[in-house]
Amino acid sequence: MPDPALRLPRSRPQRRFQNLRTITALILREMASTYGRSPGGYVWAVLEPLGMILILSFAFSLLLRSPSLGTHFILFYATGYLPFRMFREVQAAIAGALRYSRGLLVYPAVSYLDALIARFLLATLTQLMVACLILAGAILLLDVRLVLDIPPILAAFAGAAALGFGAGALNCLLFEMYPVWKSVWNIVTRPLLIVSAVIYIFEDLPRAAQAILWFNPLAHLTGLARSGFYSYYEPAYVSLSYVAALALTATVFGLLLLRRYYRRLMVL
Repeated sequence: MPDPALRLPRSRPQRRFQNLRTITALILREMASTYGRSPGGYVWAVLEPLGMILILSFAFSLLLRSPSLGTHFILFYATGYLPFRMFREVQAAIAGALRYSRGLLVYPAVSYLDALIARFLLATLTQLMVACLILAGAILLLDVRLVLDIPPILAAFAGAAALGFGAGALNCLLFEMYPVWKSVWNIVTRPLLIVSAVIYIFEDLPRAAQAILWFNPLAHLTGLARSGFYSYYEPAYVSLSYVAALALTATVFGLLLLRRYYRRLMVL
């Protein structure tokens, strides 16, 4: 039997390749369990947000002559709702990562970080695909003449994904340690659709409401996304540095707490 002292440690490229294989396997497992068991699979990932956008468009078209920007309700609500949905879906995916992969985390080859990265990549890529399909379909079917500004659109979706990762990393720990927090979170975040400048624009509100709404990072992201579709819209209130600071702070604290306590969570 070879002496353990003579065994060479794995090189850094080998460890990285093993991590990549682990993350890929977790993504494939997630795809099979999330989208492979229900009829339609990825079709429902597109139909659900599309249905929400159509409902918002129909409801507000009965009350208003035109949206706050442009003339098409569907495009207006799509540009606000899809970045919001990116945050919501990524946050939910990351928050449930430990519970979903609990059975695999007992193996040395699988770490909690692999589970987080796998769910983050799948959720982000899925929401980007859905956003591209819905927005491209809306522009083509409505025959809208737009001058797209791609950088702010990508920055808005990237910010939503980063914010979702940070909030999800914190909730991943809190949901397991304090189950009641999941109910509290669901109650607290239920009005987010209303207070995130999805169904209106920031400038429509009175100054007092703007002063409060400014602290909601999602309002910055929806405004930034719309500035990429409506060339004449310049949301002066948007602060990407504020959004980045919140996302980074939540991510750092979430990962530090997970590193400290995740083994204890495995036995709860």
